[in-house]
Amino acid sequence: MDNICVFAGSSSGGKEDYVAAARGLGRALLERKLGVVYGGAHVGLMGALANAVLAGGGQVIGVMPEALVAKEVAHAGLTELRVVKSMHERKATMADLSHAFVALPGGMGTFEEFFEILTWAQLGLHRKPAGLLNVRGYYDRLLAFLDHSVAERFVRPEHRAMICVADEPGALLDLLAAYKPPVVEKWIERSQT
Repeated sequence: MDNICVFAGSSSGGKEDYVAAARGLGRALLERKLGVVYGGAHVGLMGALANAVLAGGGQVIGVMPEALVAKEVAHAGLTELRVVKSMHERKATMADLSHAFVALPGGMGTFEEFFEILTWAQLGLHRKPAGLLNVRGYYDRLLAFLDHSVAERFVRPEHRAMICVADEPGALLDLLAAYKPPVVEKWIERSQT
């Protein structure tokens, strides 16, 4: 793994623990000499993560659509900021630049990005690991719902098992490094998405 794509809230959330976790993930990535690919913002957990990595001399690549750059939310101090045309191009670029994916706490955008990456893996478009940093049990109810989806036979157990989960950055990075993807039949080509 060389670059880790991190999906994170553009908000800092309601507890300081969330910001601390973003900074902690940044430090853990630095310790392992891993670069960051993320949405490119200077605000919220996204900004806290980027600032922690940059402060330690690490590499941070931001990927942001033109419309968001125009709203002045782009981080001005990144190693590189790639400006793209659309949200779809943003996600595809982030995926191409990354070897694994982590979701910090966040909102609708974080959920959507994380689940799209999982869907791409389910369809056989990539074999990269993906994990949730479960700060303060933030993802507990989501994980319980996914287990319910398995019990109701809408999600296969092997697809549920694709999600690595830990409440501490180092433990999550260890899980991602040890990840063995399930054998998945390739349903479609990436150009068909």
